[in-house]
Amino acid sequence: MKSYFGCDAHKKYSVFASMNEAGHRGSCIRVENDRYQFSRFLQTLPPGSPIAVETVGNWYWMIDEMEKASHEPRLAHAGKAKLMMGQINKSDKLDANGLALLLRNGTLPSVWIPPGELRDQRELPRMRMAMVKVRTLFKNRIHASLSKYAIQIKEVSDIFGAQGRKLMENRLSELPPQTRRSIEEQLKLLDQVKERIKECEKQIEKIIEETPAMRQLMTIPGVGPILATVIAMEIGQIDRFPRAENLASYAGTVPRIKESGGKIRYGRVRPDVNRYLKWALIEAANVVVLNQVRWPGRHVVQLYRRIKQRRGHGKAVVAVARHLAEATYWMLTRNEPYKEPKKSETVSSTRK
Repeated sequence: MKSYFGCDAHKKYSVFASMNEAGHRGSCIRVENDRYQFSRFLQTLPPGSPIAVETVGNWYWMIDEMEKASHEPRLAHAGKAKLMMGQINKSDKLDANGLALLLRNGTLPSVWIPPGELRDQRELPRMRMAMVKVRTLFKNRIHASLSKYAIQIKEVSDIFGAQGRKLMENRLSELPPQTRRSIEEQLKLLDQVKERIKECEKQIEKIIEETPAMRQLMTIPGVGPILATVIAMEIGQIDRFPRAENLASYAGTVPRIKESGGKIRYGRVRPDVNRYLKWALIEAANVVVLNQVRWPGRHVVQLYRRIKQRRGHGKAVVAVARHLAEATYWMLTRNEPYKEPKKSETVSSTRK
């Protein structure tokens, strides 16, 4: 008789629960999160056992060990699984048994498991994204320090470019000594981060092979080689999304909807999304905003301007990102480059 297993994983240990096809539960077993002990335990299970694991932070190596042991791991959406269990109380055993039950019933809210090589290569663009955030943090701090003392450099649009840096450094003497030293140190760190970003981009170009899908994605307004790489790698297999709306929701570009009594209220986008894909699409939308003067006739620019008038810059950027997400779905599904929407499609999309 086939058995189903639920694994409630934690940082230092995991709890396994089993349930057979008849619904009979086995005893729960605690296994230390040591590769050797974990692997030895997996060898005691029947070959090809389905095992449900929650999307915890350390699931990569667990999935690797389960696949090595010829089992069938299933990655469960932690938040949805908790709701579907419907348990008032919480314990490791209850969670493990709940996962086994959902897996047996065929109702486990599963999440796609990327291949091991893709999981590894994803770390390069994700590392670059983290360093870009650090770069932005330093720039914002320097801008704030200059503003505190009414230092404005209007001669250039970017004070961190070659000419802007010279103008800024010439005016640092106007600052108090400790503020000046703080900016000087941050500029040194900023230069180091920029250099690391360049090295990371070289590594991405060397390791990650450009695919036809990436070349198609680069036809999207605002998407260059780096963003195309992030979008393609975070999506993985496009056929795992049944509709364009599902991809847009996965990318965090769809607001929550509350409808009651004939009234509809749109809230914030959900937090449990692929934040890397969301970042890439938002970045592409911001590039569209920066180039709106150059692209006045493009649909994305007209969409941004129309939404901005009614709902402001932030929601307009998310609206553009959603359009890019849905366009990405159709491009990868139909294997074609980006096309400007027809007028009928544009009108229908604005009414949604």
